[in-house]
Amino acid sequence: MKDSSLKRLRWLIAGIDAVNVNVGRAAAWLLLAMAVLVFLIAILRYLFNFGAVFLQEAAVYLHAGAFMVAIGYALLRGDHVRVDIFYHDRSVRHRALVDLLGGLLLLLPICLVALYYCAPYVLQSWLRLEQSQESGGIPALFLLKTFLLLGPALLLLQGIAQILRAWLRYVSGVEDSQSEMEGRQEGL
Repeated sequence: MKDSSLKRLRWLIAGIDAVNVNVGRAAAWLLLAMAVLVFLIAILRYLFNFGAVFLQEAAVYLHAGAFMVAIGYALLRGDHVRVDIFYHDRSVRHRALVDLLGGLLLLLPICLVALYYCAPYVLQSWLRLEQSQESGGIPALFLLKTFLLLGPALLLLQGIAQILRAWLRYVSGVEDSQSEMEGRQEGL
């Protein structure tokens, strides 16, 4: 492979990584906001005997948003489950092949199926501007349902980067450099 092609491929991988690192950082802030909100809900309920469906739904939205958009970031950091029997104490090329095949045969199809089946559901919600069924709830349920597309889309994007990275490792037989690994691990 030509040097310029490798450079572009690494640039693409780094760009996808950067997207998911930034989304992961945003998800961390969503979790902080959720924790503060849940604390506020508890204070209002137990000290002032006041409950608000809107606040409770907001906590659910923050929780769902943080976890759904962070799944691509979790893949980037290597926080997803891996079967070590196929991976542990193996050569760089063997691990790269496992990552490559796992990405192509498992990760990408699952993401595409999730997007295929969730898209009409989310689209219908947007077309109706679906609202909470609870009185006093958030009048934007369609926004919550959008996470059903964002999560798999970000995971798919990171999966593509992981597949490309595995292919580069397989072809070269060399593990990622320490600086690249640190760059990917940066963040939370």
